[in-house]
Amino acid sequence: MNYVPIPVAMLELGKPLPVDVWAPDGRLLLRKGQVILSAQHKEMLNTHQASMTESDAKAWQKSYERMIQTMLRDGVDLETIAKASMPSEIREADYLVGKEVLGGWLDLQETLQGFLYQGEAAINPLQRLEGIEQKGLEMLKSDPDECLFVLFQALADPQLGYCATHALLSAAVCDLTAEKLDLSASARSTLFRAALTMNIGMARAQDSLTRQSSALNDAQRKLIREHPQLSVEILQKLGVTDEDLLDIVRWHHELDETQGRPGNIESRRILRVADSFVAKMAARKTRLAMSPLGAVKSIFLGATDAATAPGAAMATAVGFYPPGTYVQLVNGDKAVAIARGKRANTPHVVSIINPGGMPLSKYMYHDTTDPQFAIRSPLNPEKIKVKVNFEKALKARQDCAS
Repeated sequence: MNYVPIPVAMLELGKPLPVDVWAPDGRLLLRKGQVILSAQHKEMLNTHQASMTESDAKAWQKSYERMIQTMLRDGVDLETIAKASMPSEIREADYLVGKEVLGGWLDLQETLQGFLYQGEAAINPLQRLEGIEQKGLEMLKSDPDECLFVLFQALADPQLGYCATHALLSAAVCDLTAEKLDLSASARSTLFRAALTMNIGMARAQDSLTRQSSALNDAQRKLIREHPQLSVEILQKLGVTDEDLLDIVRWHHELDETQGRPGNIESRRILRVADSFVAKMAARKTRLAMSPLGAVKSIFLGATDAATAPGAAMATAVGFYPPGTYVQLVNGDKAVAIARGKRANTPHVVSIINPGGMPLSKYMYHDTTDPQFAIRSPLNPEKIKVKVNFEKALKARQDCAS
């Protein structure tokens, strides 16, 4: 039987263990339900390389992810979340088969968030990361517009947690851009995984910084500066050996392209641009979110000729008004983009608020190539006070076409 190390440092004293504890050679050390009584007891478990079965590891991890998501939605402060121990209960429903990740984009976001929060203490990390990557690529290929819609909507919802949304959206934008630039399937897969993990060295801090109203302190600036190397070190501890992936993560902020492996220059450029693009569109306590059009324009400011190619491909791939973002139409309606159009500046949209500021009970689909429904300007998500239903928006488009 294969065993997975237990994150002993994350066990809480005085709480029952929800799994049997084994030594790697198959000896039973503690039975499910027994309690860790002291720091010495935890040290003993470390000495004996305390482990658990793979099925228990996956279920316990699922329980942890649900706990973290609940704490975020309940408004628990991030300092408390950062100190959270492994839960002492596992639900029957947490026992999933294999490395399959179930659900949609927000379920995947929750799963990735748990992985990033645990860092080097992550349970069964390589199999989980592979499951996240496979599920993400599968859903992205199936419906890129739905992917962008859900994740851009999630980016504007601080209760969901920023780090995992940023990672998933960056990964999706990277893949769509890499496809435009004709990168190989292998390079695209490596780039996607690099985007998922590039900020694992500061995942908890990344969420905290989005809610911080004061200026960065010296320690935070140092973490931001050093997090690519910290991410590489964590990934190596988790067993990642893909040198291209580690190279892309290590140098994803570096403008000096003589650093790192020459074969990854284009992938690093794409990730650097996508990382910046998504970050600019996320609100902070100290500033409003930048519009997609503004974020696209900022890509080209001061960029070298070589660096403009990824930016141009990215703008073409996701559009100036990507699905999930908001626009004002020339007729006065406020609308949400639901699909990319034939050109970057002509998405398919549905009106959700009329010119008088009243929410529409029935969404109205519009093709923005029609001059009477052309886009006047992008809208900041903080100015939209209604929650958009994607299925309802999609139905409005389908009803118009039928």
